[in-house]
Amino acid sequence: MKRLLLLSATTFITVLLLGYTFNKHEVKPLYYISCINTDTKIMIQEDAANPEFAMLHAIPKPFVLQNPIGKTIFFPAKDGINAQGYFIKANNKSNKWLLVIQEWWGLNDYIKKEAETFYNDLDNVNVLALDMYDGKVATTRDSASAYMRNTTTERFENIVKAAITYAGSNAKIYTVGWCFGGGWSLQSTMLAGKQAAGCVMYYGRPETNIERLKTIQCDVIGFFGNLDKGIPSETVDTFEKNMKDAGKTLYLYRYEAGHGFANPSNPVFNKEATEDAYAKAIDFLKKRM
Repeated sequence: MKRLLLLSATTFITVLLLGYTFNKHEVKPLYYISCINTDTKIMIQEDAANPEFAMLHAIPKPFVLQNPIGKTIFFPAKDGINAQGYFIKANNKSNKWLLVIQEWWGLNDYIKKEAETFYNDLDNVNVLALDMYDGKVATTRDSASAYMRNTTTERFENIVKAAITYAGSNAKIYTVGWCFGGGWSLQSTMLAGKQAAGCVMYYGRPETNIERLKTIQCDVIGFFGNLDKGIPSETVDTFEKNMKDAGKTLYLYRYEAGHGFANPSNPVFNKEATEDAYAKAIDFLKKRM
């Protein structure tokens, strides 16, 4: 009888301890911890797995850049895999470098054309459009999503760092990008450190970590759409507040337009907003060059 009572007591205590242990860990489920600790760079990448995000992007209309003025170059990256990009060299020796960062489609001819447009409208600047997918260009939402998801954030960082190293330690680094590239324009500015001289971002996911925003060494200009379901107004409001709290200068412009409003192949393309944003972007860059 005593053995039976002792066994019952032991079983009861064991159940209580297991229940306490389970409940203790249940307070902070894994998805909650993961959400809080998620790096913004990872969030940019995870956007690709969201079907709603994918549907914000219309399949690009066929476009071939005629008589390109730049060329594809390769330069070493820290991970041992050469990075590459579309490079347009300044007419005269210059320490001004504009890094152009693609949309989620990849470094297609639309982005190369944008790189050429900036090159022609700026004074004596080296323009390097980064190939964040290592030569792959998407023509469907599925392939764009796959390229974005299957490239690690470490590789993205290595490509950007490789470009900054290629530009040289005396280079002034300016960045511009759209969507995926808009987010990475800001990330690249932080990676550039004291070499950063100006950041232009079009409807990209903003950095949410105020401590990281404090590391920005230059002014930032951002263009966002009030009708953007991918980067909603609330996200932009928070970005504006965070930049102010970080003590950084943000020139923020909003348009009654949707995600991808500056892409001529997108059905939500807004010519008026695009022209206004571009004029402001050029003025912003020229004043810092």
